[in-house]
Amino acid sequence: MSISAKAVFSTIILTVMCFALTLPPHGLAADKTSQGPISTSRFGKVAIGGYDTVAYHDKTTIETHTATEGKKAWVHEWREATWRFGSEQSYLAFKADPEKYRPAFGGFCSNALSLGEGLIRTDGTHWEILDDRLHLFYAARGRDRWLDGNHAQYLEQANQAWKEITGYDDQ
Repeated sequence: MSISAKAVFSTIILTVMCFALTLPPHGLAADKTSQGPISTSRFGKVAIGGYDTVAYHDKTTIETHTATEGKKAWVHEWREATWRFGSEQSYLAFKADPEKYRPAFGGFCSNALSLGEGLIRTDGTHWEILDDRLHLFYAARGRDRWLDGNHAQYLEQANQAWKEITGYDDQ
């Protein structure tokens, strides 16, 4: 029985495609015991653009609305992502209670989720603390929409989309 080159090629392509579908999407770090994927950089799996997720919660940071860049000296691996911190204090706070400081929806754009646009990566520069949770946005207009509109309704819509995409409840 002779197998044609075309049949062999088709089998190889089908096998590669099936394997590719089992891999997590590029830019996602997932942990099967977590609440879903974490938005990370394309290379290095750095969470939220390398910004300090603890520092966003600081009263002065909230008032001045300036994000703190993390340093390579203060890093912690959590949920298959690298989290950077601007100080030892932030590093230790996150290490002690990462759930308290993790961004909503794994750091993906809260606005995009509420609009049904899926998982849109963020870079940590557009953000807001709403109901004591850090929400990240792809662009300023998404953040403005949440501040000018009914963010409680948008949060429900985003959480519903998160559940449909990841199978987890983020709230």
